[in-house]
Amino acid sequence: MTTTAPLLDPRVVALAHYAARAVLETVLARHGVDFQQSVVLRLAAVADGPVERDEVVAGAVDALKTDPAATHGVIDELVAARLLAPDGTSRLRITDAGRELYDRTTRETAPFTARIYAGIPTEDLAVAGRVLSLITERADGELAALNK
Repeated sequence: MTTTAPLLDPRVVALAHYAARAVLETVLARHGVDFQQSVVLRLAAVADGPVERDEVVAGAVDALKTDPAATHGVIDELVAARLLAPDGTSRLRITDAGRELYDRTTRETAPFTARIYAGIPTEDLAVAGRVLSLITERADGELAALNK
């Protein structure tokens, strides 16, 4: 009996997302950080220096599809934990502790990611990337229309 791969649909996308996210969240939990905090911390970590708080909020809202107030709360948690720090009146910077945590969790998740993606041909990854980017773009458009 031959089995075929399922067609890409919302359930397949969700199962892949939540399976990979569970791996990440397991690593993050060891360090007392949750998924939303890791997304916000990453935005500060990949910036070239201090970043406008509103830019971090916009990036997190776009990535997580959450409301700005919730994201401001996550930022406040990270500031209280001394992983982010105010820089002037409207900017944030990642602290040394925040940088170390980001780097450590990135290093710890890298082997899992490598094993998850191992053996998948580059061409397949390119096709999946294009398809998922298109789905994201269309879903963002639908969400914007719903929120008008």
